[in-house]
Amino acid sequence: MNDLTYCPKCGNASLNWDGEKKWSCSNCDYVLYHNVAGAVAVVIKFNDEILFTRRNQEPKKGKLDLAGGFVDPKESAEETCVRELFEEMKIKIDISQLKYLASLPNVYEYKNILYNTLDIFYEYEVAEKFEVDLEISEISETVWLKKSEIKLEEIAFDSQRIFFEKYKNS
Repeated sequence: MNDLTYCPKCGNASLNWDGEKKWSCSNCDYVLYHNVAGAVAVVIKFNDEILFTRRNQEPKKGKLDLAGGFVDPKESAEETCVRELFEEMKIKIDISQLKYLASLPNVYEYKNILYNTLDIFYEYEVAEKFEVDLEISEISETVWLKKSEIKLEEIAFDSQRIFFEKYKNS
């Protein structure tokens, strides 16, 4: 977060980070808040199996992830689920069939900036396994895993590891 030093208002190298969520300019009193960002993760479930993606980009390239992503402005969490599943895997889902499961805090590092997120977990049950039309730029592959086969150390993000510690046994 210390990479941001120049004030966007006055241009001086006087922007100070408070260590949690706020930059302030000691020259012109400008304040920039870095609030929590909303993100969704969708557990696509068929019987006792879950569809994971494998990340094809940093952060955590090569690790397992759930389909999902950041909530856009003026978008609900459920609308984000629909958009992200279509963008990442060309899957069309019925928004009314999404089941809220939990929310957990997380930290997402991107280009040396730490984004505090609130990850909102949903479940979406499918009637049969399916092949995925991948958006290769974000995902290198998809993997169906039984709950008993999930290895927490292979999961990309802390919030998902914490989530699956409980979910695996449910």
